[in-house]
Amino acid sequence: MFDPELEQFKTAIDLRAYAAAQGYLLDRKKSYRGSTVMRHPASNDKISIRLGVDGHYEWFSVRTNAGGTIIDFVRHLRGLNLGDIRKELRPWIGEPPVPVPAFRALRGTGKDRMKVTAIYARMKDASAGHPYLEGQRALPSSLLARERFAGRIRIDARGNAVFAHVDADGLCGYELKNSGFTGFASGATKGLFLSDERLDDKTLVFCESAIDALSYAVLFPDDHTRYASIGGKLNREQPGLIKSAISRMPQQARIVAAMDADEDGARLAEEVHKAFLLTGRQDLTFVRHEPQGFKDWNDELRAKPKPPLPYRPAEVVPG
Repeated sequence: MFDPELEQFKTAIDLRAYAAAQGYLLDRKKSYRGSTVMRHPASNDKISIRLGVDGHYEWFSVRTNAGGTIIDFVRHLRGLNLGDIRKELRPWIGEPPVPVPAFRALRGTGKDRMKVTAIYARMKDASAGHPYLEGQRALPSSLLARERFAGRIRIDARGNAVFAHVDADGLCGYELKNSGFTGFASGATKGLFLSDERLDDKTLVFCESAIDALSYAVLFPDDHTRYASIGGKLNREQPGLIKSAISRMPQQARIVAAMDADEDGARLAEEVHKAFLLTGRQDLTFVRHEPQGFKDWNDELRAKPKPPLPYRPAEVVPG
């Protein structure tokens, strides 16, 4: 049954402001125009807050897998019944009753986004290693553990390698890779797989797939390079995301289109070049880089001679 007061709580109260009053702090680095990430320093809880297409502020807890509207948030934190929740939230209609930080307006996102966020958050982080990526793709565990890729690579229940895709509003989907299998999150959209971005970066490398981007990082290690991948054929949103990623680069940076050595790769490299030109950045440099003698960067990585195992003297058996 429709309840006007409860509906007003869900739409008129900025859940971020209420969470701030409960001690949650904004994580600017993890937040986007369409999603805000907040952390509680005491409980170590991390929540993602979005504005749904129905105008409801919605949240999801990475730590507890709980979520819902502000009604559920109050019940989750305080254990109140519905009558007490009404009393708690009535003062929040209009101006917050306590001082809270100012938040920029959230852009509304679809419900599938929260589902994608919830599923991705439950996956295991791959920073400790991934059998498929290490055993079949020659990607060392030391690379997966790098802070540059923290939170970007995970393992799902089926053992698939999972690569996060983001757009201007945050997590929008994820690539799935395993032996003989390539997929994408159901109900999600492609954005870009992006590594961490640092102020002293000097190079941005675009590859076709996340595995190619990681392979490039192994083949050409550089602590001042950030990495991005497209995930195959471009959709209509990705050229703008590529342009935005290029625009965020520091002065005098280099943009590298490191696509596959085939016709599709050449077309994608040209799309990156178009986005580069649209930025109007005269200080940036654009180059193309293709694998020589191989179709893609992972083929080249796997063909490299493996370093010999460290010498271990034979064990002497008494007798």
